[in-house]
Amino acid sequence: MDHAPDAKEKIAYGMPAYHFKGKPLVYFGGFQKHIGFYATPTGHLQFEAQLASYKQGKGSVQFPLHQPIPYELIGKIVEYRIAEALEKLK
Repeated sequence: MDHAPDAKEKIAYGMPAYHFKGKPLVYFGGFQKHIGFYATPTGHLQFEAQLASYKQGKGSVQFPLHQPIPYELIGKIVEYRIAEALEKLK
């Protein structure tokens, strides 16, 4: 993961995930018509406006497979989650 080179891959809640300094950054899962992305809780709140055009649930967002995946936005969310994790370690 380019935006989080020190993140560790894990399986959590039955999904692929990235953790940083022992804290979860994001989870994701593949489905028939979308990719589920979970950057809970703060990643979704911080990027609420940018995620508004996507179907969402509590702590989740769905990126439809028939549309381009917003990799740049996902990278920004990951960077935000890393900064948040580092702040909590202070």
